[in-house]
Amino acid sequence: MSAFVHESSYVDDGARIGERTKVWHFCHITTGAEIGTDCSLGQNVFVARNVKIGNHVKIQNNVSVYEGVVLEDYVFCGPSMVFTNVRTPRSAFPRNTAADYAETRVKHGASIGANATVVCGVTIHEWAFIAAGAVVTKDVPAHALAAGVPARVIGWVCQCGVTLRFEGSAATCGECGRGYRRDGDRVTLSEGA
Repeated sequence: MSAFVHESSYVDDGARIGERTKVWHFCHITTGAEIGTDCSLGQNVFVARNVKIGNHVKIQNNVSVYEGVVLEDYVFCGPSMVFTNVRTPRSAFPRNTAADYAETRVKHGASIGANATVVCGVTIHEWAFIAAGAVVTKDVPAHALAAGVPARVIGWVCQCGVTLRFEGSAATCGECGRGYRRDGDRVTLSEGA
């Protein structure tokens, strides 16, 4: 099955969209953009040139994914969240070449809540969860729950998204039963989990 693109959306020549991906109303996918398989792009999503989007990614309504942003597999972008791609934007001093853009990477399984802002040049690591309305200004560790302005780590989450409760350096998810170990700001699955 090929991709579904709603008739109100534009896909420029040279963009690639994977099988079973759905592009809904009023989207614009530009030249050089690569979108994987089994993705869903909600209403009014813009994907800039040369953006790389992995497989099974969900991008909700009103999100612009600018050049310099990389979304790995299973990333979730909530409604109206914002990516930036230039550290010092000025209308009088345009910075609009690939060399001007700072890479922002959202790693496997991470989620970004509605109306959050991700300032360019950061990495949101695997399975991290960014709360709605947060402003991410620095890297977020794997499995971290980050909230606030600026965003700070306020807890830890399981791959399934449920908040983890650590007793010492160990936690077991109350929802799915996965076990985790914590060493400072590093959370990993326990052996055999």
